[in-house]
Amino acid sequence: MSENNNRTLPKTTEEAQAAEAATKDETPKGPLHTEFGSTTIADTVVQKLAGIATREVPGVYAMGNAARRALNSLAERIPGSQTNVSGGVSVEKGERQTAIDVNVVVEYGAAIAEVAEEIRRNVIQAVEHGTSLEVLEVNVNVSDVHLPEDDDESTDRSDRLE
Repeated sequence: MSENNNRTLPKTTEEAQAAEAATKDETPKGPLHTEFGSTTIADTVVQKLAGIATREVPGVYAMGNAARRALNSLAERIPGSQTNVSGGVSVEKGERQTAIDVNVVVEYGAAIAEVAEEIRRNVIQAVEHGTSLEVLEVNVNVSDVHLPEDDDESTDRSDRLE
């Protein structure tokens, strides 16, 4: 009977707990937490990746609410300013998982459900590939529809101001 059992069992509870702890420490806890150290990712990194991925989707005209878009429009006029790619994106992030909310303006004529689904696919792929975080959800809030005549009105207004 004892011939088949070649394992040596710990003699005390303390030895069993120490052996179990040693086994747990040997296994990496994921791509961001390895035996050689941990990698932390700032919320802004996830926001930027999600913002860029969202802007790549056909049918997305702009991101953010009206106040955010107005602020970005003013900021773009300042020489040397950078485009804010994370505007319209909010993130809840833990050590291994994240949830993302994006606020977009969709172009008139685009199928909103299809645009939203493509945003989800693109954001999940970009964030999971770029950060190794698991994306639990991507909520898409469509705050407006951009109409072609909106461009004509802003052009007319700028012509009248000059």
